[in-house]
Amino acid sequence: MKKKYLKIKNLSVSESLANFINKELLPGTKVNKEKFWKGFDKCIHELAPKNRKLLQKRERLQKAIDALHIDKKDNQFNLKKYTKFLKKIGYIKKPGPNFKIKTKNVDIEISSICGPQLVCPVSNARFLLNAANARWVSLYDSLYGTDVIPETHGAVKGKTYNPIRGKKVIEYARNLLDKYVPLKDKSWKDLTKVPEVINNKLNLKLKNYKQFIGYKKKLDKLTSLLFVNNNLHIDILFDQNGKMEINNPDGNQDKIKIHDIFLESAISTICDHEDSVAAVDAEDKVLGYRNWLGLMKGNLKVEFIKNGKKYLRKLNLDRKYTSKNGKKFNLHGRSLLLNRNVGHLMTNPSILLKDGSECPEGILDAFITSLACLHDFKKKGNSRVNSIYIVKPKMHGPEECDFTNLIFEKVEKVLNLKKYQILCGIMDEERRTSVNLKECIRALKNRVFFINTGFLDRTGDEIHTSMEIGPMIKKGEMKSSKWISAYENNNVDIGLSCGFSGKCQIGKGMYPAPDLMGDMMKQKIAHPLSGANCAWVPSPTAAALHSLHYHEIDVFAKQRELSKRKSAKLSDLLTIPFTRQPNWSMEEITEELKNNAQGILGYVVRWIDQSVGCSKVPDINGVGLMEDRATCRISSQHIANWLHHGVCSKKHVLEIVKKMAKVVDSQNLKDPSMKGHSPYEPMSNDFDKSTAFKAACELIFHGKTQPSGYTEPILHLNRLLKKN
Repeated sequence: MKKKYLKIKNLSVSESLANFINKELLPGTKVNKEKFWKGFDKCIHELAPKNRKLLQKRERLQKAIDALHIDKKDNQFNLKKYTKFLKKIGYIKKPGPNFKIKTKNVDIEISSICGPQLVCPVSNARFLLNAANARWVSLYDSLYGTDVIPETHGAVKGKTYNPIRGKKVIEYARNLLDKYVPLKDKSWKDLTKVPEVINNKLNLKLKNYKQFIGYKKKLDKLTSLLFVNNNLHIDILFDQNGKMEINNPDGNQDKIKIHDIFLESAISTICDHEDSVAAVDAEDKVLGYRNWLGLMKGNLKVEFIKNGKKYLRKLNLDRKYTSKNGKKFNLHGRSLLLNRNVGHLMTNPSILLKDGSECPEGILDAFITSLACLHDFKKKGNSRVNSIYIVKPKMHGPEECDFTNLIFEKVEKVLNLKKYQILCGIMDEERRTSVNLKECIRALKNRVFFINTGFLDRTGDEIHTSMEIGPMIKKGEMKSSKWISAYENNNVDIGLSCGFSGKCQIGKGMYPAPDLMGDMMKQKIAHPLSGANCAWVPSPTAAALHSLHYHEIDVFAKQRELSKRKSAKLSDLLTIPFTRQPNWSMEEITEELKNNAQGILGYVVRWIDQSVGCSKVPDINGVGLMEDRATCRISSQHIANWLHHGVCSKKHVLEIVKKMAKVVDSQNLKDPSMKGHSPYEPMSNDFDKSTAFKAACELIFHGKTQPSGYTEPILHLNRLLKKN
């Protein structure tokens, strides 16, 4: 289908995007339409050639590294010589003097509160609202509905409320209160009466009375007690009339009438235009931009039907309390919303430049998402200091960070913003950024508000960068390899040395299994223990449960402790996870290939056919895992590496891919989450006619030649073919 373009200055702009900008985005911003298009036209034509040169440098460096490994293939790998080589070609930059970041005007959610962070596709309005509202989440629901509470001794979830399970939830919650809001001389379990607040004074003796900061009353009866621990709020809700427990046929079974406990949970949320969306043209981009605009205006709403009942979802209001001094005050009702733009690689056909080439998508994102934020400045519904938070992924080294800084400078001038009003989150997920992280931060020292590690993308780049050296170890073994621990520690070490603590976030990656919360509670405490201010979780429920880890660990105290340790070694970071002499059995090889192929197919078929960029995809064992382009990148690069080094044959891989396509088809036809999308098209009915199957094969069999091992070029092309 041929798209209609409008001529604006030297640009050809898709009609749908032009109408959105002119009729929805610009009105109410005080940014003149003529000035915007003139400035955007000038900037995009200045920046696009610089963007291309940076991508060309990526390729030059990759070719040089490939040539080195090919030349040295029969020799023992020498890490010192390799490091010297990387410095010589400019891959590793000489570190400058020590410095501290100078970022100003950062909201407390970034500087002072440690807690969970959500990542949500900007294309799904309902998910966005759920994520924004996940600042406050029910502890009772999070416990009752997950495997944190075992279904033993009669505590089954069932289809109706189970008072046995409810009792276990209450017991679990009481233990948490004893731990994080302890009473002076007794347990919360010992209380037999509803607490009272008389003349603003709480009649409970707390070990630390400062933890009590507010309350609510209705008709002079207590309805809420608000406490704080490690800068995180705990809101205990009371049902003194016995009318709130609508799901409980036995009425309120709590002797002191606690109806629920709401935890401050998702402190911040990344609204994602990148890995979790499938946006390939103007219509897709406008959908995401319009949702982001709705968040910034505060008027995003969604109506939906669930179990035959109509619901309206909108942004939560702030929460109102009375302080122990008798003064009224509010707490923010929503997660602080950040925006992840795309990286420097991709272009988008929504705008064509004067030479007919497509507009660099990351530059377009910077202008449009920043412009939307202007709608929030007056009401301060998101940032109370009028800062714009843009997360920038997939930057390779300091030069690309410099370029991002330049983009934001241009945006600020066109939109009449203050210098450094746009702040930048650095995704440390590419190898050239990891080994130059200090200099990357220096390039953005006036804008940086977070650094974050991402195991999956980072491993994908690790494999691609060193593709020629030999076969990589199995994917599951990567997590315990030397370079991974050095990478994770280095991110924290550098962040602390540059003055992040108490100013900006140091973040960690995603827990992928939203149905396995019991396991998450065991694993994810490692993130605050590592010195991370925040870590990614897959759902509001996971955010509530993970928030308990930040009640357990005082992250700022942990950061002070970690700042005294020896920094991670560059030599460890550069240790390549390959083997000269693979000794895997055919069964082991086949199992690894099946696991990788299943993940690729499960993700790609939804991306290409359904335009779903992130979803809970059943793995080879039927366990639902959150899949996005990062998981696809590591899996496709791993098979491509094994193919290249003869660990497996093309014939063997193709047989497995076809076999796993049948498994994925079966899983998707049974998956209730696929309802509401267009009818599922099984890949295995006709492999030659399935665009999704062919795209998955391209990712595998042409993975070696993809720029930095990215999946986007192949996915975008095939999605456009499918759409048109």
